[in-house]
Amino acid sequence: MKDQTFKFSNTSISVKRLGYGAMQLAGPHVFGPPKDMDSAVAVLREAINLGVDHIDTSDFYGPYVTNQIIKKALHPYPKNLTIVTKVGALRGTDSSWNGAYKKQELIDAVHSNLKNLGVEALDIVNLRVGAPIFPEGKSLTEPFSVLAELQKQGLIKHLGLSTVTPAQLAECQKISPIVCIQNLYNVVNRQDDLFIDDLAKQGIAYVPYFPLGGFTPLQSTTLNSIADSMNATPMQVALAWLLQRSPNILLIPGTSSLAHLRENIKAGELKLTPKMIEELNQIETAVQPSARH
Repeated sequence: MKDQTFKFSNTSISVKRLGYGAMQLAGPHVFGPPKDMDSAVAVLREAINLGVDHIDTSDFYGPYVTNQIIKKALHPYPKNLTIVTKVGALRGTDSSWNGAYKKQELIDAVHSNLKNLGVEALDIVNLRVGAPIFPEGKSLTEPFSVLAELQKQGLIKHLGLSTVTPAQLAECQKISPIVCIQNLYNVVNRQDDLFIDDLAKQGIAYVPYFPLGGFTPLQSTTLNSIADSMNATPMQVALAWLLQRSPNILLIPGTSSLAHLRENIKAGELKLTPKMIEELNQIETAVQPSARH
């Protein structure tokens, strides 16, 4: 499974399905610099050494911190490396997350990502929406059109969306092609099941975040039992379940630990049996809504 790749629809970009998310390279609460800059750089370089060719980041991680670390560690970048970033938020001095969807805010965000990553064009930019920073039900046409214009100018190669519904995807597809969707999804949070299947038919990547439940990891005897039987960790099993869920799912597990990075990459070698998958599929119905993340 570790050798499986995904080709983004209508692009020349093909990536291995197990990538790396850079969010945890920043300080506590995704704010400020890391405690150990050398360790952060080492994690990124080891990810590349282990075959990772897809990194997820954003200038609002830190802010600016993760992109600057990525540049420090990896620039000039390997030719096969795809860097996906996000816009749509700004950080307050109190580490708060605030929406940033005005035209100039989006333009500034794209140029900031370009500067801090040290590139002339961004491979993929996701417009990050969703509550609470983006009003529920509000049209995406205005902010997404700004990104589409920057794409026409050559500053962005491809566009994606984060924390969106099928209706919002359809709205944006009238403006420009979408290559990926990044939403909350895992063995417990299964609301996007039909959405994932539809995206697979369209050749659009689905990139789930919080693969093990959320900031408070899912506690499940079923998950733990299967992990023990495979001499694996619950996180590895959760990642393996996602890889076997659909061929258009790409993973971006994040960590600031070399040991955890290596564990996450090894998840691509796990092969869950049909019985294991059936048991894991039952977790979603057994967890009360208040316990979901």
